[in-house]
Amino acid sequence: MPDAPEEQSWLNRTVLGVGLTSLLSDWSHETATAVLPAFLAAIGAGPMWLGAIEGIADGLSSFAKLAAGHYTDRLKHRKPLAVFGYAFTALATASFAFATHAYHVLFGRVAAWMGRGVRSPAKKALLAADVPPSAYGRAFGFERLMDTLGAIAGPLTGLGLLEATAHSYRKVFLWTLLPGLTAVAIFWLLVRERPIAARPPRSFLLGLQALPLPFRQLLAGVGVFGAGDFSHTMLILYATRTLAPGHGMARAATLAVGLYTLHNVFYAGSAYLSGWLSDHVPSRKAVLAGGYALAAVTALLLCSGTNSLGLLAVIFVLAGLYIGTEEALEDSLSAELVPKEQHGMAFGTLAAVNAVGDFVSSLLVGFMWSAFNVQTAFAASALLFIIGAIFILRLR
Repeated sequence: MPDAPEEQSWLNRTVLGVGLTSLLSDWSHETATAVLPAFLAAIGAGPMWLGAIEGIADGLSSFAKLAAGHYTDRLKHRKPLAVFGYAFTALATASFAFATHAYHVLFGRVAAWMGRGVRSPAKKALLAADVPPSAYGRAFGFERLMDTLGAIAGPLTGLGLLEATAHSYRKVFLWTLLPGLTAVAIFWLLVRERPIAARPPRSFLLGLQALPLPFRQLLAGVGVFGAGDFSHTMLILYATRTLAPGHGMARAATLAVGLYTLHNVFYAGSAYLSGWLSDHVPSRKAVLAGGYALAAVTALLLCSGTNSLGLLAVIFVLAGLYIGTEEALEDSLSAELVPKEQHGMAFGTLAAVNAVGDFVSSLLVGFMWSAFNVQTAFAASALLFIIGAIFILRLR
């Protein structure tokens, strides 16, 4: 029974604190995100502004993660940086309440997402530092599970608050301070910081070069997979278009949103279950490769152009399963491959590679769908998913 204490210790105050913080923070900004398109329309800003706001914020957030990952490994204490990031995101999101022009929302969203970028590597490094390596899958899976629950609660709360406040966007945005600042307090009170030796200052490029070769091989697989990993909002468009001829456009749109809710439920569950599985099999990489293979099956099913509600439900469930597996296992495998004193740099670099993949895949799949057809677009994704899985299986 030598492993019993270690097995019992993974769900400690740090894992619980990070999980609750992720839930509450995501609940906060997803509540704002759900009503943001309608708010922009109310102040006279169209879809172009929404696209610009999201694109600029996501891009700058990726750079912030990369820079923060490099910087956090040089700090003796990572926790204050993470707390600052959570507080900054909460306050910047609530600032939408005072916006009168679209550029006010742009500044607020960029600030909020920069806060997310700053806190992300430090949060993951603190999580990895306070659990045994044999429990990385469960710890990161639990964090993803809680984050996704917040993403489910946020839109429901936003719509409910709009009805309760007679469509007062200002009140909805100010309400986000409640879960947002509660997240800050929980992180500060519950998350422990394990002392580490601060690394000597060195250049960003030297920091990248110092990352272990197996981790850089992991990044190659993540990058190839990410180039085909289309935004799952495309699934809503796909379902709406294929269901419309038989159900009418309004009914098809409602069914598509329902399918996406089903997707998020399986996404949340698979994040923890795949992490748990990876802690109990000889090779963690096999679980991640399995998730990538599941993505290939999903893409091949999308090539059918089906209008069957049952098959669409299967596709949305599979998509939720593979995205939960992907997110939990990429983090836990990174933590396993990289020394703890380099975790900040590793998580920041992983986030940047994923961001580039998101950008490339959105352009690639969207272009091929428009220029050719849906079969060509998702067949290309399936091919990239399979190549990514092969990269992962070949990891040393």
